[in-house]
Amino acid sequence: MAADVPKVVIVGAGFGGLTAAQALARAPVDVTLIDRHNFHYFQPLLYQVATAALSPADIAWPIRGIVRRQKNITVLMAEVEGVDPQARLVHAGSTAVPYDFLVLATGATHSYFGHPEWASVAPGLKQIEDATRIRRKVLLAFEEAELIDDQDEQRRLLTFVVVGGGPTGVEMAGAIAEVAHYALPSEFRRIDPHAARVILIEAGPRLLPTFPEDLSAYAAQALEKMGVEVMTSARVTDCDGRGVDLEGSRIEAGTLVWAAGVIASPAGEWLQAERDRAGRVKVGPDLTVPGRPEIFVIGDTAAAVDAEGKTVPGIAPAAKQMGAYVANVIAAKASGRTAPGPFRYRHQGDLATIGRKAAVVKLGGVHLTGFIGWLFWGIAHVYFLIGLRNRAVVAFTWLWNYLTYQRGARLIVDGPQAQETAQDEKAQPGASPVEKSRSPGRDRAHTAGSDWR
Repeated sequence: MAADVPKVVIVGAGFGGLTAAQALARAPVDVTLIDRHNFHYFQPLLYQVATAALSPADIAWPIRGIVRRQKNITVLMAEVEGVDPQARLVHAGSTAVPYDFLVLATGATHSYFGHPEWASVAPGLKQIEDATRIRRKVLLAFEEAELIDDQDEQRRLLTFVVVGGGPTGVEMAGAIAEVAHYALPSEFRRIDPHAARVILIEAGPRLLPTFPEDLSAYAAQALEKMGVEVMTSARVTDCDGRGVDLEGSRIEAGTLVWAAGVIASPAGEWLQAERDRAGRVKVGPDLTVPGRPEIFVIGDTAAAVDAEGKTVPGIAPAAKQMGAYVANVIAAKASGRTAPGPFRYRHQGDLATIGRKAAVVKLGGVHLTGFIGWLFWGIAHVYFLIGLRNRAVVAFTWLWNYLTYQRGARLIVDGPQAQETAQDEKAQPGASPVEKSRSPGRDRAHTAGSDWR
């Protein structure tokens, strides 16, 4: 690239950032894509990694491999620490990367509504690391229960609480119930996995509040049919290593999963820009920061509105549309052409799977449920995976799981993060015998039942 070619820096290789980078392949610009991971992953299927249906490699791809044929892009694996808008520099470790155009697609993280201490006992589901940590906790609960004779402690260990009744919470609760009721019952001798309790807690009056009421009601009925206890209008007031407190009651539980809210990345703080209550940057009609026409904010980091003044939802299709739009704007400016008009979001529908042969789909005025909805959900998700290999592996794995009721990626893996978690759990009263017997500082992989990978 020539030295005078505009420099575009994209921070974040999620759906929005990667789409923007790829859409600039033919533009007269020099692109630098920065992410703290060396891989892009398909976030809608993280819950399947967390419940041992898929392995991380099935839903993740090396960023360098995805863009290897794109000659105008440089990939940097680095943690961005801040932005200097005056000097037009992105600070990533000891490196300062200059830019003419900046695209911030840094996503969101879990929101614990003013209680960050809950994160250590109620992990959320936003990263591959989150999914493998939850998988470990879910599978260990059954192994720990098999080791002990105290029936009260067994009941606690086999109680799984999911906080948040949005799509992630509904999918997690249904998947954990399937693990307990279908995959594990024949593999344990001292406990009955069928006895596991899966409880889904939602502070609002119904599940899936962004879906139509009929689909919300279907989801609740389908979950209850699977054995999930659905609690609506129930607000969590405290969490600890042995359960959750609600207004007026307590649930003793061995595993907590947080799916109740998100908060944007610190990008707004870097820019000192105006933000909404969730920390998202309030952007203009062209997705730029007011007063900074060279800085774009997209995806979960942006508080954008559609043509009707409604906030654009924080979902993958919206992020991809934003990424493509911003790339068009930058390419037009770099080429001396007129930039396209304001960003217009096109909502393509809402999907959530509940469990085996059960899902809810909203496509305009069309509502799908049951097996047809579940089949549509599966086809759509396989289609949007990157690469033929991953599509084939995921489709075959789902078929195998459907026919055999098994889940192949049931590894309980110890690593640095797992050891840290184990130490946190040991600090709680009643630390499990599995954790007590584990030697610190060693990486080991234990299988829970059969594993075909």
